[in-house]
Amino acid sequence: MSRTYHQPVLSLLAASMISANAFAAAPGNDPAALANIRDAALKSDWAYERLADMTDLIGPRLSGSAGAAAAVTQVADAMRKLGATVTLQPVKVPHWVRGEEKGELVDYRGRPAGVTQRVVLTALGGSSATPAAGLVAPLIVVRSFDELKARGAEVKGRIVLFDVAFDQGMADRGQASQAYRQGSKYRVGGPRMAAEMGAAAVLVRSVGGADFRLPHTGSSGMRDGARIPAAAVSAEDAMLMTRLAARGPLAMRLTLTPQILPDADSFNVIADLPGTDKADEIVIVSGHLDSWDLATGAHDDGTGVASAMAVIETLKKLDYRPRRTIRVIAWANEENGGRGAQAYYEAHKAAVGKQIAAIESDSGAGRPFGLRASVRARDVAQFAPLQAALEPMGAGAFQRADALSTGDLHELEQAGVPSFSPLLDTASYFHYHHSAADTLDKVDPENLRRHVAVMAATTWFLANTDQPLARWVDAAKE
Repeated sequence: MSRTYHQPVLSLLAASMISANAFAAAPGNDPAALANIRDAALKSDWAYERLADMTDLIGPRLSGSAGAAAAVTQVADAMRKLGATVTLQPVKVPHWVRGEEKGELVDYRGRPAGVTQRVVLTALGGSSATPAAGLVAPLIVVRSFDELKARGAEVKGRIVLFDVAFDQGMADRGQASQAYRQGSKYRVGGPRMAAEMGAAAVLVRSVGGADFRLPHTGSSGMRDGARIPAAAVSAEDAMLMTRLAARGPLAMRLTLTPQILPDADSFNVIADLPGTDKADEIVIVSGHLDSWDLATGAHDDGTGVASAMAVIETLKKLDYRPRRTIRVIAWANEENGGRGAQAYYEAHKAAVGKQIAAIESDSGAGRPFGLRASVRARDVAQFAPLQAALEPMGAGAFQRADALSTGDLHELEQAGVPSFSPLLDTASYFHYHHSAADTLDKVDPENLRRHVAVMAATTWFLANTDQPLARWVDAAKE
């Protein structure tokens, strides 16, 4: 079925006659409207200012923390000031608290008397605690799950180190996500597998691209009943231990004292800009509000939240009102549970057909080159007007996939909702990801303005099509 995107354009003269407190009639997906949205975003630092508020005034926002609660209030207040309809959706979230974390190599072949060596490490989310005084155990190094299984007789009572390097060369060539998946499977699956084999603790070489002796945390994937102490070590320390293990037996003292507290109360922050004639249909634009606790989560994912918030700010500034309701969501608990996304899906699954499209940005604030989208191949041509509007800023690329599997949109996407995310330069993203270096100074304000332009133009485009995009569940019936 052919689809028409162009709506009658509201003249500048008519727009100027409308009250400053009222919205102009929706100009639809006219090229001039898309260009106006792009240009307005490129001239604004509103998103950067909100990102500075979040990172500098609040700081880390791990689920269950005071910072996470403060961020909910801050984002909700900012969206209310824009005139959005704000709803706080309750979510029960994990509450894991980092404690002391220390490691030192206490015995190895050739060690001078009285010498030990400090290991730079950080506990993984969900890790259990060692005794308060630490544990001392032999350490073995493996480089794959198959090697761990082959050396199963050596595992019980020992500390297992997975020494698997992050492939920065792959990241430099536009495959950062694949490089991350290759490394993170050991962080997520390794502790559980080693625990089942009787290991005393697990170490994982940090999944990150900058070797500045900086550990990168993340979820361990462990659950109650099968938890052991687990930590990420810097790349340099992982390589050191591998070299020492090659010389002979190696022993380590490891001290981790995290706590797993009862689940805490939190919220998805939902802010709606109501639509006109299709107000019951929803276009989501989003980022996740929580961050790990080592830094301020500027790239992961303060930029995603600030950019999503700025979509409404951009449209309000232009006095544009969409046909469909635009829903900004700051998701709770993406990092160590995904419960915010689960709560939203459960609340809307009975009428998931009204969720027309969903956008999430969760890959930092590198320069945007365009869009990624889980749409059918035959529907790609429909995005030509949007691509044309983004092309002048070098963001006209369009990458189609059967599924993006973006963290908070996964269940919606599985239910057939077309999903979108900015196509970003992520070559340096994993230098900072989940580390103490993920701070505001790493965000380029110009890239963030471009980011908002892509998010705002895409959201507007999706909110104003005559017909919603075909859903995968519908396509399967054709």
